[in-house]
Amino acid sequence: MKRKNWFLRLAAAAALCGVLVTTAFAAEAGSAQDPLVTLSYLNETFMNTIMARVDEKIAAWSGQLGGQVSGTGTATASVFTVVTLSNGQTLTGDIGCEVMLRVGAAVCVTPSAPGLIDETTAGTLNNGGALAQNHLYMMTIENRAVRATAATTKLLVRGSYTIA
Repeated sequence: MKRKNWFLRLAAAAALCGVLVTTAFAAEAGSAQDPLVTLSYLNETFMNTIMARVDEKIAAWSGQLGGQVSGTGTATASVFTVVTLSNGQTLTGDIGCEVMLRVGAAVCVTPSAPGLIDETTAGTLNNGGALAQNHLYMMTIENRAVRATAATTKLLVRGSYTIA
């Protein structure tokens, strides 16, 4: 009786090993049947595929953004852009445009109050008011502008604007 149980156990173990080995060879690596992924696969194959897709998206987006900037003094930016104005030039921003005076001097140009919102102090700047250096101003109403009053004025600008 003991001998018979030993033989059955050995036969069952051999059959189980055969099924597992057959299944392991039949499943393709990385498939739903074999989801185990190695670090080398991630670093060498998967990461290269992802980076190629990211590069394609960046190229597509830069092509789209390149068409929005023209040589006529009109621009759109989602990040801050350095804009240099000469004395008397006016930068008019769309609603939501942000401006920070970095070099020179400039004043607010607006037909009505409030002119610009000073995000740094939570105050307002009305027509003719001088911009303070390193303060961030937002244009929250149409027809809000900044006029340069120095020979060279440099602004950081984020958002859509035109220069006249």
